Amino acid sequence: MTKGRSTTWQERLDIVLHCLANGQDYSQAADQFKVSYQQVYGWVKKYEAGGPEALRDGRGRKKAPEELTEADQQKLAMRKLEYEVERLRAENVFLKKLQEFQRGRR
Repeated sequence: MTKGRSTTWQERLDIVLHCLANGQDYSQAADQFKVSYQQVYGWVKKYEAGGPEALRDGRGRKKAPEELTEADQQKLAMRKLEYEVERLRAENVFLKKLQEFQRGRR
């Protein structure tokens, strides 16, 4: 089995098109392009289901505010508020410790 390697979107598209042009010979495409059979198979299935854009790697990409649904926007707002509350709690604890320390020095 060939170990998979990192590929760009254009490489994945070229591999898929080559594989489809050669009668979906996954193992031949995997050997020729030095990627695993599973990767080629998965890319071809994604391409058939969603076209070239389906081959883009969306991991780590944040959605634009226009793409968010109402529920996602509410979750994001809630997460921001929870973060702010936690930050304020930590600041409160710090200020209390600071006051306690200052009282002890007098």
